[in-house]
Amino acid sequence: MDSITRKTLLYKTGVEHGSYCINHVEGCAHGCLYPCYAMLIKKRAGRIKDYDDWRKPKIVSNALELLEKEVLKLKSKISYVHLCFSTDPFMYGYKDIAALSLEIIKRLNEQCIPCTTLTKGIYPVDSMQHNDLTKNNEYGITIVSLDESFRKDYEPYAATLKDRLHALRQLAERGFKTWVSLEPYPTPNIIRQDLTKILDAVSFVNEIWFGRLNYNKKVSKFKFYKEFYKSQVEFITEFCKKNKISVYVK
Repeated sequence: MDSITRKTLLYKTGVEHGSYCINHVEGCAHGCLYPCYAMLIKKRAGRIKDYDDWRKPKIVSNALELLEKEVLKLKSKISYVHLCFSTDPFMYGYKDIAALSLEIIKRLNEQCIPCTTLTKGIYPVDSMQHNDLTKNNEYGITIVSLDESFRKDYEPYAATLKDRLHALRQLAERGFKTWVSLEPYPTPNIIRQDLTKILDAVSFVNEIWFGRLNYNKKVSKFKFYKEFYKSQVEFITEFCKKNKISVYVK
């Protein structure tokens, strides 16, 4: 696959996953059509040309070299590192990206720095070792529906929902900390679905995050979208309390 080089890798972030983040790939083959906020930002900044360009991921060839230098300088300031904000660390169909992600996580763990990850791909379960170095890592997937037709429309090139869930459940069964991001959660005028079924499907995780769908005109056209999201937050909060699952609402 194509590659690029960068001058820096680790950066501090003030958003929800802080403290530090790594984006070791430019672009994302999943091509999500919510639309994808990361693609919009990269296009506005002139880093990509268009959607097709965005879907041609480029790996950062000097990522490990940069990590070795930067982690020594920043180690005392880092509480944990998130992979990734503007790409996917376990991009579906890209073994080279997954391998680099695992190596980055390994090297950060060796410095006693835990990692959080979020993917719409499939975790390579058999390549992931659970030990004292990895026990504080948190592995997450995005699931906003159980409907494959919806997934094909909005996440056309990502892994199937069934495969994502299966891999995450395997990690949980092997003792890894797991979480699910219910974001961006769609309004009923986009898809009518039973939130209970989604929550039941992910009830094995340690934590659930919930966030509304942004940058989509259909949401604002749903007359009661504010009331809808409020009711969903209340429902999720009660579900998590009952099932002893941590919850975070954006």
